[in-house]
Amino acid sequence: MSRSPYPERLEFRDFVAMFGTVYEHSPWVAEAVYPSLRPGVDVVSMAEQMRSVVNAASDKLKLDLLRAHPDLAGRLSLAELTESSRSEQTGAGLDRCTLEELGEFQELNAAYIEKFGFPFIFAVKGYHRTDILEAFRVRVNHSREEEFKTAIEQVHRIARLRLETIADEC
Repeated sequence: MSRSPYPERLEFRDFVAMFGTVYEHSPWVAEAVYPSLRPGVDVVSMAEQMRSVVNAASDKLKLDLLRAHPDLAGRLSLAELTESSRSEQTGAGLDRCTLEELGEFQELNAAYIEKFGFPFIFAVKGYHRTDILEAFRVRVNHSREEEFKTAIEQVHRIARLRLETIADEC
């Protein structure tokens, strides 16, 4: 499949293959957007359409979406991550954590998952691992309601950044 600057011209299967990973392991978002694509759709409008699909989803489906994300500097090796997650985490220096940082990430990941039931999600592009670790220290103290909302917003930011990357590659 070649990358097309015109997503609305893609067949359903090709569209889902290209955009189904924008929301981590959640092709249902792209599948829901496909029927409403209009000529000339751009990254901004597609990001808003996808955002609307997720925001209208049930809390259970949103929780499944959050749980589809990997831990940051966590239990999966970089080789086991999706290509997008691997690139994003490497870009933030999460593959170069000191032993102390790695230990703290692992402790915070465990505490966070225990408290909230989903992994800590942070759109890492443009941030250094120390910035991410600081945000982690703060967010682990949020209420579940506040953190659920924050995590969904971070997922939307990740999706927007991924859409921009796809657009740049076309």
